Amino acid sequence: MKALVLFSGGLDSTTCLALAVEKYGAAEVMALSVSYGQKHSKELEAARSVAAFYGVEHRTLDLAAIFAGSDCTLLKGSEGEIPLEDYAEQLKKTDGKPVSTYVPFRNGLFLSSAASVALSNGCEVIYYGAHSDDAAGNAYPDCSDEFNDAISRAIFLGSGMQLTVKAPFVNKNKAQVVAEGLRLGAPYELTWSCYEGGEKPCGKCGTCRDRAAAFKANGIEDPALSKG
Repeated sequence: MKALVLFSGGLDSTTCLALAVEKYGAAEVMALSVSYGQKHSKELEAARSVAAFYGVEHRTLDLAAIFAGSDCTLLKGSEGEIPLEDYAEQLKKTDGKPVSTYVPFRNGLFLSSAASVALSNGCEVIYYGAHSDDAAGNAYPDCSDEFNDAISRAIFLGSGMQLTVKAPFVNKNKAQVVAEGLRLGAPYELTWSCYEGGEKPCGKCGTCRDRAAAFKANGIEDPALSKG
């Protein structure tokens, strides 16, 4: 096994998986999804479907207990409502802090856990789908270029220089991620990004709005909305 992809079943991580499969081949790629106490299971269902599409090994790690007590609005333990507005509007109300859908230090925890899984299975690289739109305005600080540099160095040193971290989109926006996925033929119709767990994406939460804008910038309709 050569590469581990931290894999949510969403648009960004699916594009990372497509990149890893293109470079290493499906037999050398593992997809690792994390159950962290989400309010719905749609992401994990999408992750299974996309992993099956590519024929890669898929594992799931349960880290929900770590977030007990968090009031992140994505989590089952929170009574807060998921904001139905774009991130720019949300950030006007946070006084410089991350948005309410920020899961506490999620990427730090996930990447550290992924490093242990990767090393245990002989992988040499971890891919994850952080991009510049998520880092903008401190909405999700663990998607920033600075965070990526720090965690990448820590994992490289802590692994005895055996394991590297790649965030291929950390300096790109979501429209550019979509453009790359379209080049790769990523199965976006199978993915799920919405923070709500309904039959169809809500179209109103921050991630739905960003996703719609990214496909529009590429001149196409979101395949997940037109399927069926």
